[in-house]
Amino acid sequence: MKMYCLTIHDDHYEKIKKINYTPVGLGKNISSIKFLQDTSGKNISHKNPYYGEYSFHYWLWKNEIKNLNNEDWIGFCQYRKFWANTNEEKQYNNINELNQNLIQTIPKELDKFETILGEPLFINQFKLTKFFKKNLLKIALNPKLLLDKNKRNIKFHFDLMHGEGNLNKAMLLLDINDRNDFNDFVNTEVSFNPHNMFICKSNKILNDYYNVIFPWLERCEKIFGFNLQGYGLKRIYGFLAERFMSFWFQKYTKTSTLPIIFKDISDLD
Repeated sequence: MKMYCLTIHDDHYEKIKKINYTPVGLGKNISSIKFLQDTSGKNISHKNPYYGEYSFHYWLWKNEIKNLNNEDWIGFCQYRKFWANTNEEKQYNNINELNQNLIQTIPKELDKFETILGEPLFINQFKLTKFFKKNLLKIALNPKLLLDKNKRNIKFHFDLMHGEGNLNKAMLLLDINDRNDFNDFVNTEVSFNPHNMFICKSNKILNDYYNVIFPWLERCEKIFGFNLQGYGLKRIYGFLAERFMSFWFQKYTKTSTLPIIFKDISDLD
């Protein structure tokens, strides 16, 4: 298994090496040439503030994917989010303790699957105060949202967090093969697999996904541009990809899930 661990901090290189992952440095704070970066070859590194992790995915797609072993698992994690080999919640005091609870190989029972995603995030289980803070007017105009958890679906959440109607605008730019299915997905599902984390069984699956996601995001740029203010809008391309990722892998591949550890590697020695 090849696992890329993405970070924006220059001092994370040795820590990531200790957990036997490939360190990927993104953003203007990375100066060490030891990191694998998205600044060489064909790249969109200048779009990193808007695309987030996907500036590296683009680099991988255009420059490296053909060199990856098609019979090996390829995965992605982040300096604050890691794939866990257990559901047990633990405290981690150092890198070694964290490493003992990270996956280094894919468990045999998951080998029959093609893609692994993070355990789903259920929007309809969020506290209502979270929604009130974002859009009290929307709740007031549709009080059924308070009573029916199934109304609090992916589209409802995206509209609150990343701009009313923006998801609809983006969906219109999808190829017809996915447009209607993705529309059904976001309007009926109350959970998605978060954090743009996934593991693919082959570079072919990864390449197929990239061949869909990046042309779509490029079309979305013509609508949203880059003069975007606030985290929820500035990173809209990464958030669109996060929702679409859940849909696409579930539609086109046989998927399973693994738990995610939330621990900032900055806090560990």
